[in-house]
Amino acid sequence: MSENLTSGLGRRRFLLSSLGIGAGAALTACTSNAPAGGPPAASAPVAGGAGANSEPGEQVTIGFSAPAADHGWIAAIANNAQAQADQYPDVTFSPVNPTNDIAQQIAAVQTLINQRVNALVILPNDGSQLTSVGRQAMEAGIPVINLDRIFDSPLAYRTWIGGDNYGMGVSAGNYIGQRLRDAGVANPVIGEIAGIDNLPLTQQRSQGFADALQTYGFAVGPRQAADFTAQGGQRVTANLLQAAPQLDAVWNHDDDQGIGVLAAIQQAGRSEFFMVGGAGSANAMRAIQEDNTVLKATVTYSPSMASSAVSVARLVAQGRGLSDFAEREVPASITLASATITKENVGEYLPLGFES
Repeated sequence: MSENLTSGLGRRRFLLSSLGIGAGAALTACTSNAPAGGPPAASAPVAGGAGANSEPGEQVTIGFSAPAADHGWIAAIANNAQAQADQYPDVTFSPVNPTNDIAQQIAAVQTLINQRVNALVILPNDGSQLTSVGRQAMEAGIPVINLDRIFDSPLAYRTWIGGDNYGMGVSAGNYIGQRLRDAGVANPVIGEIAGIDNLPLTQQRSQGFADALQTYGFAVGPRQAADFTAQGGQRVTANLLQAAPQLDAVWNHDDDQGIGVLAAIQQAGRSEFFMVGGAGSANAMRAIQEDNTVLKATVTYSPSMASSAVSVARLVAQGRGLSDFAEREVPASITLASATITKENVGEYLPLGFES
C-alpha cells in the first residue's frame, strides 16, 4: 500500500467522488485470485464516463507498471487498471511484467519510455528509488500518473492519485472510540496491528489512529507491526494476544494480513474485543456481513484508484481536463476518501471489494 502526499505536496487534495471519474459507476468482469469453488470475486470497478470525458479522443498508448501480485490488493490494482483501459476504444494498454525487484521495475519502465508511450501509470515498489525513472519519463515528455506510493519529487510525476493513509487511521479511531464510548468503557485497552513500520504509510495510519483516539480520551495500547501478509499477521497477532490478556478493541491496518490476524484470534479462543480492518477486501466485508467473528468494521483504501489512474492518464495524454471542472487541466493530486464499512452499509461496498 501507499505513501500519502507530504504536506508540501498536499496543496490541492480532491475527493475522488467529486471528480466525475469515481470508480464503481459501472462494473466489468475480470479474472481474480479467488480460490476455485469459493465465493465469486467482485468484478473490477471501472470509472464511469462523465460528459465530454466519455467522448473518444485521439488514440493513445498508456504504459503500466506495478509490483507483482503478492497479495489481493495488488492483484486488484492490476485487474482494475486493465479493466478500465478495456473501456476505451481510443486506448492501447501496454503493461510490463509485474515485479517486486526494484531494478527490474526501473528497467521495465525505461523500456516503456523508449517505446514512446503517450502516458505512464506507475505504482512503484519504492517511491524513493523509482523517482529518477519517473523524472526520466517526464523529461522525455511522457506524463506520469504516480499511483499510490509517491515519488520523492513532484518533478517525477504529472498527477498523483492514491488513498488517505492518515484518514484511514482517523476513520478506524473514530469508529473504535465512539463504540467504546457508547458502551461506557472508561479505560479501554486498544491494540494495533500495523503494517511495515519503516514505511511512511504505516506511520501515517498509526498517527491518524492515535490522534482520533485522543479526541475520546483514549490511547493506543499494545502494538505490533506485521508485513501486510497473512503469515505475518498471524505471527504478530499471536504475540500481541499473549502479551495482552485483556483487550477491548483492535485495529488491523490491512485486510490481507487480516486473514492471519483472525486465524490467530480464533486459535487463541479470544472474543472479548471487537476488531476493525483496513482496505476493504471482499472477504473482510463478507465476515462483517455474516457477523460471526470479532471483525465488525473495515476502513477503505480501495484499489479502484487504479481504474481512475488509467482514466486520468488517458485525459492527460489527450490534452483534456475533467469535464465537470472549470479548470482546463487535470488536478496535480487526487486523494481518495476513507469510508467506514459496517454491517449496516456493507452491501453498498461489497461489489467494490477485492479478494484476499
